[in-house]
This record gives sequence, C-alpha cells and structure tokens, in this order.
Amino acid sequence: MLQFYFLSVLLNLTAGLLLIFSDAGADMPEAESGTVSGADSFQERFLLIFDNRNFRLITGILCVLIGLMKLLSVIQGDVPVVGDLLPAIAGIAGGFCILLAYYQASSSLNAGVLPAIEHIFVDGKKYIGFFCLAAGVLHFIFPGVLLL
Repeated sequence: MLQFYFLSVLLNLTAGLLLIFSDAGADMPEAESGTVSGADSFQERFLLIFDNRNFRLITGILCVLIGLMKLLSVIQGDVPVVGDLLPAIAGIAGGFCILLAYYQASSSLNAGVLPAIEHIFVDGKKYIGFFCLAAGVLHFIFPGVLLL
C-alpha cells in the first residue's frame, strides 16, 4: 500500500534525525508544556518539537508498527517480505531505539537492559540513525529496487 510506503519514508527520516541529533548522555528534556520559553529563532522552536517526550513516544511506536506492516504489506508488483526489507528493519530498529531511550528516561526502576542490547541500541544509536536516514532517502529515490 502506498500509505505505508509514504509513512515508512517519513518515519525513517524522522527517527534518523531524532537518533542522530539527540544528546547521547542527556535525558530527554521536559518540554511537555508546549510553551517555548527562551526560544528566539524558528530553528530553536522547531528543535523543541523533537525534544518533546510525547512526540518521541509516538514516533517510536509508529516506527515499529509501520516497520512491521512494511514486512506484511506489498506494493503492487513488489516481492513480498524481501521487497522492503531494509526500510522495515530500519524502522523497527529506529523505533526500538527511541522507545528504549524513552523507557530509560521515564522509568524509576534501576533495572538495566542486557549488555548486548545496550551496546547495539544505546551506544550505537547514531549508527542506527544514519541507517534510518539512508534507508528513508534510498527508499524514496528508488522505490522499485529489491530490498529497498
């Protein structure tokens, strides 16, 4: 379906930007109130949208759901499952990184995640962000290519 194609490209680009430009060691800021205090330029106001905790939660959930739907739905004339494999994997991985960061920032428990998961999805989130951006751009430019 073309709707999932469009959402996949949009959410992969959004997740990639969130993962690349978010602060690596800092918790998510408290920008829930919706007020823009101290933001003078349009760029600062635009970046406050990306720092909103609700925006990150919704983006993470949608990335995972659309990634799973890209594995199940097929655009006419495309190969099932393999046709959109890289954008689907990028969406699922990017959404999982965003949801894991949201969970770690909002959880009061000190229960850590497995070291392998932390190494891949927390320490390597910028690499996953670049993978999401690349998958989104390539999926937009070459819609009919196998694996894209």
